[in-house]
Amino acid sequence: MELTPERLAAQLAREPLRPAYLIAGPEPLRVLEAADAVRAAARAQGVSEREVFEPEGRDVDWNALEATFRAPSLFASRRLVELRLPTTKPGKEGAQVIAGFCADPPADVTLLITGGEWSRQHGGKWSEAVAAVGHLVIAWQVKPHELEGWMEARLRSRGVPAERAAVQLLAERVDGNLLAAAQEVDKLALLADGQPLDAARMQALVADAARYDVFRLLDATMNGQPAQAARMLAGLRAEGAAIPALMGMIVMELTRAASLAQVQARGGNMAAEFKAQRIWDARQAGYRRALQRHPAARWDRFVAEAGRIDRIAKGRGRPGIDPADAWLALERLLIAVADARAGALLAA
Repeated sequence: MELTPERLAAQLAREPLRPAYLIAGPEPLRVLEAADAVRAAARAQGVSEREVFEPEGRDVDWNALEATFRAPSLFASRRLVELRLPTTKPGKEGAQVIAGFCADPPADVTLLITGGEWSRQHGGKWSEAVAAVGHLVIAWQVKPHELEGWMEARLRSRGVPAERAAVQLLAERVDGNLLAAAQEVDKLALLADGQPLDAARMQALVADAARYDVFRLLDATMNGQPAQAARMLAGLRAEGAAIPALMGMIVMELTRAASLAQVQARGGNMAAEFKAQRIWDARQAGYRRALQRHPAARWDRFVAEAGRIDRIAKGRGRPGIDPADAWLALERLLIAVADARAGALLAA
């Protein structure tokens, strides 16, 4: 059965856990929250053991996954087995393993498959097999005209009634970024004290809630404000932020810019690429300024450097080659992106 992420939560509340769930789509927040709902339902129904399978190198160890399905649990009567497929493409072998599980699911195992992409080309007999015994949940992107309704419903679910003008103001602030929208709603739930929000109070609370975050950090970086980016990074560090938690958004933004730079370099249709990358009009000016500062090859280098910093922060840096201070390396990267004259910092 195919569901939206919102319908999944209601379905989980009124039925026993199904043998399999496939949650995929291009909206990471909706995928994450739907998967969290399955995990919560599993815990509520007494599932205490959880195993996670992710690609190692280019593929999942399908033999190990299949063996896990057949192996009895050592610590609990029921298990949740998670299979994470970033591209939502299991390949021929993986499709056979998943379909085989669904044909005769073990009574003690629930399979949760998550993926970051979805289209007709992704589905097949394997996804149909999951839907036959469980649920297929597609997390489509929230369209611009749907964002205000999504935010109003989320505010209401947090006990914060808001007038339409207030919701519109908040939608303009987050500029189409669903993760930023969710974070703002959570802040407002703490600050509003359950009182209705009109536009004036929304403006005041949003201003009070303004603090350093990765979205403003990236805005400063892309808009060519190196000093402000450095201050914001220092603020994030002082607030206890962890570099690995920041790098997902930073890598995503740099990768977007690298793709745009390639299109620009070959004289392609930038308007179409902005649309394909889901970069709204209000943010395009920052990207255009950033693309004017650097050639396409340099953006590829920025992406590679971001990957290196992520490895350093996770303790996987190369001794004697990579710098020991990931914060300093990240500051140098952001300044180099923000200021065309600061490229030498990456060699430091």
